[in-house]
Amino acid sequence: MKIFHADYPGAKVVPSPNHGERAGGGTADMIILHYTGMDSDEGALAWLCNEESQVSSHYFVHQDGTVVQMVPEALRAWHAGKSQWAGESDINSRSIGIEIANGGHPAGLPAFPDAQVEAVVRLCRNCVERLEILPERVLGHSDIAPGRKVDPGEMFPWGKLHQAGIGHWVQPVAVSGGRFFQRGDCGQPVEALQSMLSLYGYGIDITGEFSDKTEAVVKAFQLHFRPQQVDGIADMSTIETLHRLLSSLPRFG
Repeated sequence: MKIFHADYPGAKVVPSPNHGERAGGGTADMIILHYTGMDSDEGALAWLCNEESQVSSHYFVHQDGTVVQMVPEALRAWHAGKSQWAGESDINSRSIGIEIANGGHPAGLPAFPDAQVEAVVRLCRNCVERLEILPERVLGHSDIAPGRKVDPGEMFPWGKLHQAGIGHWVQPVAVSGGRFFQRGDCGQPVEALQSMLSLYGYGIDITGEFSDKTEAVVKAFQLHFRPQQVDGIADMSTIETLHRLLSSLPRFG
């Protein structure tokens, strides 16, 4: 790809060959956040710009806050892989992908530096305002690919983004005792849990059986919205946090 004009003011353009046309010629109405999961910023950026990798994103945010654009927003970057949200499966055609340089789980979940978080906030705010992206469609890779992906991880400061007007969030309900559901359980309460997760947007079958897939979706929910304890068990803290999120959406309010 030739050098192009950055969509985000101030972004350094480093073109990646890994891109295509958006299906249907539409525009993005989602933002998907990732961590790179690699040792160095430079190595991660080089891999995303290597044709051999067959992966890319629209933006890359260095640890020092430097923002790089690799793919024009009008094109389809290859960052989501096999994924699903709100009944949609071609997430790459509907989203802006943002890779955040961070070693992630393989590196023991290092903190995201303040300068980097501030840069992510500015970038997301710009995209949200220009593309009119709804708060509940600013998501992590783990949300759209439960069980397959865990980024940007439980250390990612979703609450700070929300304070800056980006994304959907409620204060997680404190972890405590009480009734819970886990793998192997079945019945109407499990069906109700699956229904709530599906209503929010997660790809989950409503079977009334707490299967491996249900556990993976609960973990994905916890990674984003109840990060204090990520175990795939639907305790009262998890269920009540989910209920509050749904209740705060305009379409359910």
